[in-house]
Formats: sequence, structure tokens, C-alpha cells
Amino acid sequence: MSEIRVLASGAGGRMGRAVMQAVIDAPDMILVGGVDPAFTQTPLADLVAGAPDEPAAADVQTGIERWQPDVMVDFTAPGALMQNLPTALRMGVACVVGTTGFSDEMLEELTAICEQSGTSAVIAPNFSIGANLMMKFAAEAGRLMDYAAIVEAHHERKLDAPSGTAQATAQRMREARGEDFTSQTTEHFGLDGVRGGEHGGISVQSIRMAGVVANQTVILGGPGETLTIEHVTTGRECFMPGVLLAVREVRDLGGLTFGLEELLMQT
Repeated sequence: MSEIRVLASGAGGRMGRAVMQAVIDAPDMILVGGVDPAFTQTPLADLVAGAPDEPAAADVQTGIERWQPDVMVDFTAPGALMQNLPTALRMGVACVVGTTGFSDEMLEELTAICEQSGTSAVIAPNFSIGANLMMKFAAEAGRLMDYAAIVEAHHERKLDAPSGTAQATAQRMREARGEDFTSQTTEHFGLDGVRGGEHGGISVQSIRMAGVVANQTVILGGPGETLTIEHVTTGRECFMPGVLLAVREVRDLGGLTFGLEELLMQT
């Protein structure tokens, strides 16, 4: 079987560099190039040892035309996403996406593009195996406990809040329960927004600060007890097994797959 040709979109970012290193280390893949408008004068090999000794492309179309990839992995920003993905999909390049900040309308548009182009994509709120297990356990526990809260913490450069993982967790918990969680009503607020947001009775709060990669705590409460399910990320390498799994499987899936659960169930 020939090596999977991978293009890294957002190559100069912290996740982009981690993706490039993971692809270089994978025996069944080859990193053919990268896309990042901030690194069009810098050889990718200066960012990650073993990467191509040529600069990143300024945009996805240029990168695809130059390197002819099989799969594009995108870790960029929500503002760039709806330019990058439609371009790649319409050019016949399957996509693996870790960028968060999707609206339902954006997902509907991308689903339609996948169907029209016949090109598949995997979009996952979180590629960590542990984070996906955390979401699964939280959904199971949510069926049996009445109160729930989610506290997520990410690095200071993350632009969207709450995280895609927190939103996906809350949605899965609400769906598994089949009804809203019990929500306490606060009559006086000393600070605006101190309770955070809410989804189906689940309080969701976001923390952004230096020193954090990506952490999430789900707290569930019942009479006389609480249950805490916590996932702590100590390095970005924890996301790479999930990314590589999606790169290997995406072209065989068809359409748009949201979340990593379906792929993990097949392994």
C-alpha cells in the first residue's frame, strides 16, 4: 500500500507542528507540505526536523496544486476554516479537522459540500483518546445524576469559548439523559456572567490562561454525593494517535463524520 500523502494546514502553529512531526514519524504516511500564510518564507524543515525543505504555501488551493495530497489536516482558526475546507473538499482532498468553533449552520454547509463533491471529512472536537472516553463516561453518568457542570481550561491563545469538547460533552450528556438536568436558580449576582453559559441545565464555564494545554472537568451531583470526571492534557502528543487514525480512515468513510467515537469503535 502506498504512503498517504498529507498536507498540514496551520503548519506553523503549535498543533500544526505536532501534526507534522506525527506524520513524519508514521510509517504509512508522508508529509508533502504545509499551508500557513505566516511561514511562506520559512522552510518547513526549520519548524520540524524531517519536514520538506521548502516554505509553506500561502493558501490551501496553492498547497494542493503544489503537493497533490491525499488528505489535509487542518488545525487553524474558525475564521479560516470555511475557506480552507470547502476549497480542499471541492478539489477532491479528504479532510481531517481539529479546528473548533463550528456552528450548526457551518456543519450543514460542509455536509452538503462533502455530498456534492464526493469527498469525505472527519471533524472532531477532540482527538485525544482520553478526552473521548471522558465524554463517553460523562454521558453514561448523566443518565443517573440530576445536576451537572463542565469546567474547561485551555491555553491563552484559544480564540473560541466554550471549547468544542465542552459543547460536545454537554450535548452528549443531554441526549443520553433525554431531558434537561436540574438547574439551580440564582437570585443575586455579584458579578455578571459568574455562572457561565448553560446547555440543557448543564453549567459550562471556560478558563483561558498560560500554562494550560487543554483540560476539562465534568462534575455531576446527586443527593449526598458528587462524581468528578477529569481529563488533563500534559502535551499535544496525546492528540496525535486520534489524528493519525482519522487520516488513515477518512477516505473510506464517505460524507462528513463528526467526532472520533465512530472510528474508535472500529479499532
